Parts: sequence; structure tokens; C-alpha cells
Amino acid sequence: MHQYKGKLIIHTGSMFSGKTSSLEKDVKRFMIAGYKTVAFKPSIDTRHVKPEIVTHDNTSLQAVLVDHISEIMEYYNTYKPDVIAIDEVQFLGGTVNEIVSSVNKLLANDITIILAGLDMDYTGTPFEIVKELMPFADYLYKHHAVCVKCGTDAWVSHRKTKEKERIVIGAAKEYEPLCRKCFLEEKMS
Repeated sequence: MHQYKGKLIIHTGSMFSGKTSSLEKDVKRFMIAGYKTVAFKPSIDTRHVKPEIVTHDNTSLQAVLVDHISEIMEYYNTYKPDVIAIDEVQFLGGTVNEIVSSVNKLLANDITIILAGLDMDYTGTPFEIVKELMPFADYLYKHHAVCVKCGTDAWVSHRKTKEKERIVIGAAKEYEPLCRKCFLEEKMS
């Protein structure tokens, strides 16, 4: 695991694609290897009662709830973990510049960072923070769910409800993975 010291690992893609499962697997491997690890989750993600990162397969990982990147930096300054994981990074508070700068400071201190987050919102528009962090990644994984309409690789998390706000917290009741073709057909209907 030493080859990952001070590296940025990003798992991105649509909902139901395995991003969080991959983050959880990575964190557990670092824990087994004896690294001091911590996982963070933006508190806006209220899908689960406990402070945990929970996959759609119902596996979980204890997490610290945060609102802003500054809280992660305070935690780092106090506890000095070797590995920091952040799930749902697109919901993390702070400007794009604050988050990118903080991630780069942690990397410069040989901290391994594992991020999982949506690359696009329900309209197919990229989330700025994920878009801006991708070039800094040492390891970048684009995960794909299965399109519920045709069975090919899904490209986007299509919102099934009528809300127009960019951020609507939900899961299978509110969203479904669609490929580009099925997404565009759905938008036309």
C-alpha cells in the first residue's frame, strides 16, 4: 500500500455505479495495512441516521459528518491521519478553490486521499468540484451503473421526480441510472 502514500484516488460516475463501495474497499484495505484512516461524509446526506457511509449494498463504514472542507482540515491538524476518505464529495461545503487547495495541501503532506462523488447532476451538468479535482488524481476510476431502460453502461443519474433544485438527496425512489441515449430520449418525452 506504500505506493499510494500521498496519492489522490477518485471514484466517480453515476448513482448505483459502485463509487462508495470502491471507496469503502480502499479504506478497509488501508486499515488492514495498519494506516490511520478516517472517512468523512457531508452532513447534507441525510439518507442514514448513523454517522456512516452506507453503500447501496448496505455495507457501511463509520464516518465523521462535516459541512465544510475546513472541518476536515481541522481534523487533520488535530489527529494527523495517514488516509482521508470523503464520500459524496460533490456535497462538501467550501468553494472549489478552497477544496482543491486543501486537497493539494494534504497531498503535499503525504496524506492519501480517497474521494467518491457524482461527476454530473441529474441534468448531465458536471459537478464543478469533481471536474476540478480530476486532473490532480493519481488514480481516477469512472464507474458505470447499468441503464435501467436498455442494460448498457449508465452515464447519468436521471431524476424520476419533478423537483428542479440541483441537490435533492435520494436513492432508487428518486433516481435511476440511464445511458446517454435513454437519458436523451427521456428528456424529449
